[in-house]
Amino acid sequence: MTPPTTRVRAWVPALVLLLTVGQLAVAEWVPGIDRFADKAFRARLLAYPLLMLVAPAIWWLATRRRDPRPAPPYGAFTLIMLPFLVDVTGNSLDLYDSLVWWDDVNHFVNWFLLLAGVGLLVAGPVRPRWAVVLVVCGLGAILAIGWEVGEWWTFIRHGTEIDTAYEDTLGDEVLGTLGALCAGLAVAVGGGRSDTVR
Repeated sequence: MTPPTTRVRAWVPALVLLLTVGQLAVAEWVPGIDRFADKAFRARLLAYPLLMLVAPAIWWLATRRRDPRPAPPYGAFTLIMLPFLVDVTGNSLDLYDSLVWWDDVNHFVNWFLLLAGVGLLVAGPVRPRWAVVLVVCGLGAILAIGWEVGEWWTFIRHGTEIDTAYEDTLGDEVLGTLGALCAGLAVAVGGGRSDTVR
C-alpha cells in the first residue's frame, strides 16, 4: 500500500529561508541588541542560507537529467531548513539565555527535524528497513560532531564559554544523535519516501 502524499508548497521552505535570513540580517545590522553580541552572526548570515540550500541544490543536480523530473520534495526541504530558523528565533527571543533547558531541547528537536528531512531524501531505496535507522542516525552523529567543531571554531575557542565547552559539547552531540535516532525510527516506520511529504 502506498502512503498518502501530503504536498507541501514551494512557498513553505522559501518562507522558512526568508524568516531565517531576515532575523540574521537584523542581528548583524541593527545596532544595540545585546543578546546578539558575540554569537557569530556575521558567519551565520553567510553559512545558514548556504547550508539551507545544500539539499535543494543536490536534489536539483541529481534529478536534472531525469525525464520526467520528479516533483521537488518541498516537505523534506522544509524539515532540513527548520532547525536554522529555530536556532535564530531562539536567539532573537533570547531563549538561550532566559531558559536553561532551551539549548538541550534545541539540539534534540533540531536534529530530529534535520535528519527526518535528510532521511526522507536518502532512505527510500535503503533495504532492509532497519538499516534506514542506522543510516539516518549515523548521518546525524556525523553532523552533530561537525556542528560542534564549527561552534568551537567560530565562537568558543576564544570566547567566554571555553571553560564549560567540553561538557556542553558532549551533551549536545549525544542529544543530536538521539534526535537523529528518533528521526531514523520515524522515517523507517513511515516508509522513508520523500514523496510521502512533498
